[in-house]
Amino acid sequence: MTSMTHDGPEITGGVDTHGLTHHAAVIDPVGRHLADREFPATIRGYRDLLDWMRSHGTLTAVGVEGTGAYGAELARVLTAAGVTVIDVDRPDRKTRRMKGKSDPIDAYAAATAVLSGRATGVPKSRDGVVEAVRVLRIARRSAVKARTQAMNQIRGLLVSAPAMLREQVAGLDRAALIRTLARLRPGDDLSRPLAATRAALRRLARRHQALDEETAELDAEIGPLVSRAAPALLELFGVGPETAGQLLASAGDNPERMRSEGAFAHLAGVAPIPASSGRTHRHRLNRGGDRAANNALHTIVLVRMRFDERTRAYVERRTKEGLSKKDIMRCLKRFVAREVYRALTSTPTEQITQNDVAPAA
Repeated sequence: MTSMTHDGPEITGGVDTHGLTHHAAVIDPVGRHLADREFPATIRGYRDLLDWMRSHGTLTAVGVEGTGAYGAELARVLTAAGVTVIDVDRPDRKTRRMKGKSDPIDAYAAATAVLSGRATGVPKSRDGVVEAVRVLRIARRSAVKARTQAMNQIRGLLVSAPAMLREQVAGLDRAALIRTLARLRPGDDLSRPLAATRAALRRLARRHQALDEETAELDAEIGPLVSRAAPALLELFGVGPETAGQLLASAGDNPERMRSEGAFAHLAGVAPIPASSGRTHRHRLNRGGDRAANNALHTIVLVRMRFDERTRAYVERRTKEGLSKKDIMRCLKRFVAREVYRALTSTPTEQITQNDVAPAA
């Protein structure tokens, strides 16, 4: 799709996105409502939406709700057409109570948020190797969660299992336990509790083995993609493929959308929050932002506190100064966020397209 120049007054668009339909609206430079219309959430519908907006004048920008969900493909189509797309949060509860809620109201609110400058966030492009890492990590996270659930169910069944079965696997480590249970032979008569327990344990153990294999396959697929997308990130002390993959997914294919390392710190929830009162001047932990990215930074800090001599010396010095462990970790996470931001922005991930990823995936 190629961008076109349209004569007429400047207009700003807004879109309220849903699973099957998107509701679009346009306003003029002073915020007056011009028109609104509903379009199907299809490739044809996205193009018709863009043509309809441009029929009202020169389109300067479009605010889209949910660029990471229902509006992801629309944002890609608009960006490919040369339109500036702004990520817009849905109206807060107070605004919705005062002004009501409907698709046209939300669409106009998105356009107004862009025109007023209240919404300025650039959405993730979701068109490169980092998006490939993100979707594969979703499958991996699901497999790991199901594997943990299977293991918990195995241990729960063993607690109340007949003594004959419990003694058979007593003292085995996890790997040996899974191998032993996977080879159980319950027999044909499952009306007996012992036989039924053996059958259940064998199924759970084999499920655990299958999920182990699936997780290993996904690790083998994700690892090269992470190395390709962020080699500088993996060189940092304490950063492995798992934490690097999460930090990449949080930053997106276009990390340059974050204007500074302070913006990345806010995204990851490690920007210190003032908590001063009277003669007390201090900062506290930030409990906002992307908690998965925060967890990745937390993991890196734990590794450094245990194995990095520089970090251990810093912890010792700050502890003598009277800082608590939480405050020390807050400082360390902020420092790691600075290093991660520099590593992310030094990697030209935006130049790696999905076509380039296809052979590696």
